[in-house]
Amino acid sequence: MRSVSTKLAVFLMISVLAAGCMSPNVKLFTDATDPLREYTLQGEADGKVLLIPVNGIISDFAHKGLLRTEPSMVQEIVSQLHMAEKDADIKAVLFKIDSPGGSVTASDIIYHEIQAFKERTGKIVSVVLMNVAASGGYYMSLPADMIMAHPTSVTGSVGVIFFRPKFNGLMEKIGVDVVAHTSGRHKDMGSPFREATAEEDAIFQSLADNLGQRFTSLVKQHRGLDEAALADVETARIYLADEALAVGLVDEIGYLSDAVSKTRVMAGLPEDSRLVVYRRTEYPNDNFYNTQTRFQAGGTSLVDLGIPDAAKLNRAGFYYLWPTGIDFE
Repeated sequence: MRSVSTKLAVFLMISVLAAGCMSPNVKLFTDATDPLREYTLQGEADGKVLLIPVNGIISDFAHKGLLRTEPSMVQEIVSQLHMAEKDADIKAVLFKIDSPGGSVTASDIIYHEIQAFKERTGKIVSVVLMNVAASGGYYMSLPADMIMAHPTSVTGSVGVIFFRPKFNGLMEKIGVDVVAHTSGRHKDMGSPFREATAEEDAIFQSLADNLGQRFTSLVKQHRGLDEAALADVETARIYLADEALAVGLVDEIGYLSDAVSKTRVMAGLPEDSRLVVYRRTEYPNDNFYNTQTRFQAGGTSLVDLGIPDAAKLNRAGFYYLWPTGIDFE
């Protein structure tokens, strides 16, 4: 009997999937084509604080899964900022960041968009750093009026890292080679199929140094660190919350509820003002620890492919990233 029931369930599931594939008007799961909607997490008084969760590798690439598409982190954050800009009742935006960073360009785009949002609207922007908010995760927080770190948060890693794969050793072992004809001696620099020359290594290091200097100069500009503190930060080391507070990377230490309360005060809102989020689907018993705005944005996947967050680092490039903080699960 159980075998028959299982077969029937599988048959029904396949039938539903097939119907969804054949009909352009049937969609089985919430995805990036569904609009963001506002949901209230707490409060009833006038005025609103928008909570934007930022989770995982910072990237400007959308993820196209088997059954649905997830928008890129950049797209999702910018969409929410645009919606908040049009809502006069939203007086402040609170970013809840749990990210080891990501690509240099994606991190810089988000930084720029937050800075521009503040300049256009005059709304308060605050940040709470959660489990890991390092490198690009910290970079994007720099325009904030207040940065609060969770008591156990890891932050810092102010610097850049350049990833490039190397296959030439393996290729030599299996007797495979790649020949490249170039119009200039540096055209194939960084190729995974050969060793880099000393000149090319110097060029890569120069690029990394320049991008790292951009990061540290923004930290100095926004945080006003003295020379001793800046010299320590420039080593790209990580800090626990109390260390980050001592060096000047954060303003306060507290829990998420403390960040919500402080943001309300900064925005001149009553204690019971509304805390809202933008999501593509409604969740029962929702609260501000729910991260489901973009990742798996509604419903439950029938197929878990087990693709880790680290899969977004699938090409050579420069990253504002703390590699140890990457989620490989």
